[in-house]
Amino acid sequence: MTATRTEFEARLRQIGAERYHDLHPFHDLLHGGGCNSEQVRAWVINRYYYQHSIPMKDAAFMSRVESPALRRAWRSRIEDHDGSDGNEGGIRRWLRLAEAVGLDPDYVASCEGVLPATRFAVDAYVRYVREKTLLEAVAASLTELFAPKIHANRIEGLLKNYSFADASSLSYFSNRLKEAPKDVAFGLAWVLDHADTAEKQEAAAKALIFKTDVLWSQLDALWAAYVTPGRIPPGAWKPHEGLLCAQKVS
Repeated sequence: MTATRTEFEARLRQIGAERYHDLHPFHDLLHGGGCNSEQVRAWVINRYYYQHSIPMKDAAFMSRVESPALRRAWRSRIEDHDGSDGNEGGIRRWLRLAEAVGLDPDYVASCEGVLPATRFAVDAYVRYVREKTLLEAVAASLTELFAPKIHANRIEGLLKNYSFADASSLSYFSNRLKEAPKDVAFGLAWVLDHADTAEKQEAAAKALIFKTDVLWSQLDALWAAYVTPGRIPPGAWKPHEGLLCAQKVS
C-alpha cells in the first residue's frame, strides 16, 4: 500500500535516526577531543575523497536529466563544492582544514593514501547515482536531512577540543549549515512528489539506506586502520606522510 506523503517522510527520517553516521563511535571520539593528531589527519584525508567526489556524482546525475528546471535546481550543488565567482567552494575549504591540521593540501588533493575501503565506498556511490533511476539518485542524497546536526556538533566539539580549530579551518562546516537547507528542501520535496507508488517508495527508502551504508563504511574503515586494531592496509596513509614541510619529522 502506498504511504501518504507524511507517512513516507516519517519513514525516511526514521532511517536517518537509526542509521546515519552521527551514531558511529568515531564521531564521539572526534567531537569529544579523543582523537590524536594522526587520527584527525587520517579523517581529513579520507573524508576529502568523499568531498571531492560529490561534484562528480552531481555531474553524473545532471548528465541524465532531461528537465532544464531540474538541472537548474541541481547545478548549484556543484558550484557549492567546486566554487564560483565569489564562492571559493567546499573543496577549497576542506583543503584549508587539511592545512590547518598540518597536512600538505597538495598531498590531500592527490588522493594518495586514501583507504581502499573509503575509495570503494565512495566510487560505489558515484556509480550508483550514474546507473540507478533519478528517483533513487535523489533519494540517496537525502542524508543531507540529517547533516546540520552533525555539522553543528562538530563545530562545537572541534572548537572546544583542538588548537587547529577556528573560523577559517572550520569554514566548510559553517558554510554547509547555510547551503544545505536549500538542497534538503528541494530534494525531499522532489522525492515525496515522485515516489507516488509503494514500489517507488520502497526503492527510495532503499536508496537512502544505501547512502547511510556508504557513510558508515567509511568510518568503519577509518576506525579499523587508525583506532582499533590500528591495522593500516597497504597503500593507505601512514603517519608523518604528506605533512607540511614545517611539520615533517626527520
